[in-house]
Amino acid sequence: MTDTLAEKTCTPCRGGVPPLTRDEAQRFQAHAPDWELGDDAHRIQRSFRCGNFRDALALVQEIGELAETEGHHPDISFGWGYVTVSLSTKKIKGLHENDFIMASKIDRVLDRSGRPVDRQQ
Repeated sequence: MTDTLAEKTCTPCRGGVPPLTRDEAQRFQAHAPDWELGDDAHRIQRSFRCGNFRDALALVQEIGELAETEGHHPDISFGWGYVTVSLSTKKIKGLHENDFIMASKIDRVLDRSGRPVDRQQ
């Protein structure tokens, strides 16, 4: 499903749909195993270690470009040697399939880039 998720496009979420249940989120999370469920299964998060500040900034820029393309924007924090990405769908105050699509796309970008990024949780 990871490749399948990465091949999908995020669809606009206008609210009014329920967020994923914990069980549904866990099923999606099984296909994005490097991402951890947080906030009682209302968001997913992943952290990356980078070699320095410049590499962290470049990773943020790359994720930001992807987010603009998909129209689905994560919360990102970064500093010297680290980037943390957090995904949730604000309009429904929880997780949606779009969050896992973005997570899979971020993973795919990193795998294809050859960028020396250590994955950490």
